[in-house]
Amino acid sequence: MPAHLPKRSRLIQRWPALRRWLGKGLPASAGHDASAQSIRDYFRHKASGQGYTLSHSQQRVIECMAQQASLLFGASGRTAPSLYLFGAVGRGKSWLLDGFFQALPITQKRRLHFHQFFAQLHQGMFSHREQDDALEVTLDELLEDCRVLCFDEFHVHDIGDAMLITRLFKALFKRQILLLVTSNYAPDGLLPNPLYHARFKPVIELINTHMQVMEVGGAHDYRSHTRHSAQQIFTQGHYVWPATPAQRAALELPPADAPGVALTVGTRQIRARWCKERSVGFTFNELCEQPTAVMDYLELCRRFDRWIIDDLPELGECPIAAQQRFINLIDVLYDQDKHLTLLGRLPLHESLDGHAIDLARTRSRLGQLQEMHNDD
Repeated sequence: MPAHLPKRSRLIQRWPALRRWLGKGLPASAGHDASAQSIRDYFRHKASGQGYTLSHSQQRVIECMAQQASLLFGASGRTAPSLYLFGAVGRGKSWLLDGFFQALPITQKRRLHFHQFFAQLHQGMFSHREQDDALEVTLDELLEDCRVLCFDEFHVHDIGDAMLITRLFKALFKRQILLLVTSNYAPDGLLPNPLYHARFKPVIELINTHMQVMEVGGAHDYRSHTRHSAQQIFTQGHYVWPATPAQRAALELPPADAPGVALTVGTRQIRARWCKERSVGFTFNELCEQPTAVMDYLELCRRFDRWIIDDLPELGECPIAAQQRFINLIDVLYDQDKHLTLLGRLPLHESLDGHAIDLARTRSRLGQLQEMHNDD
């Protein structure tokens, strides 16, 4: 299997020679030292503008990212080590990842939620199933001339996915792509199910061998603070309880007994409560107690910007599979930045008890919605 993408542009293939030619007459360290400083300056200005005080661990990560930029644009020929960031929810992992991505002055980069990329990978491999190596062909299409790949919210709960991730990571490291990953889990905490954890060891070993693993800690949950960006659509949504007719009317929501409609999603049909132009409504049962998947949510996000999810139950009383689908759904809506109105019978914190592993992230994200009670 070739080490380089057959579709890489000629410019990228000639990048080292172009760097040497463009750098003639300059000190050897001038370009990449400037790249490192630009990363530091970007984060300093971004934190100052948002009123954040960077934690010690965040400063360490930023310095690591600065060194990555230095190697990425330097003439030494050394490959920048990939980076794996883990830590509790709301400690700024995604903020760091997004900042590094935005600050890099190249176009050969991709920033994707891991759910989104993995869904595209599955679809591509199915389309190219007749090829000798469907994974390589699919990566050629998805990544093209990519040099930096950023995955947000990396986690694994299915052994079938775990086996494909082993192949994926091997292929990415062989292509010498700079990979940045955020996760709520340290590498050894991935796929915690004891029945399968041992079979995921190859991925953990790949991460520990090829990536610098850093914890992002700190005392503050930045998601608990008011968003400074008025352009964050998800945080403009609402959690409404106990979802009375008067509350529905005030928000111009469809009635609880609205007749259902069938939506075609891929090759299947999914039942919806309500659908109009770029708005759609479902009950919790229709989306999470049925065999829906991340690919379904992504397809629906391409078609709808405003979402209503009705009749949120006490999550802890639901099967683990339904809890996990709800977690995945909120992940997708948050990452795709969709407007969400969620309706339940109880206060939000009482509705989100449960035992699914990633539920803390869901509580943090839904906690950013504006809660509306009957007395409001």
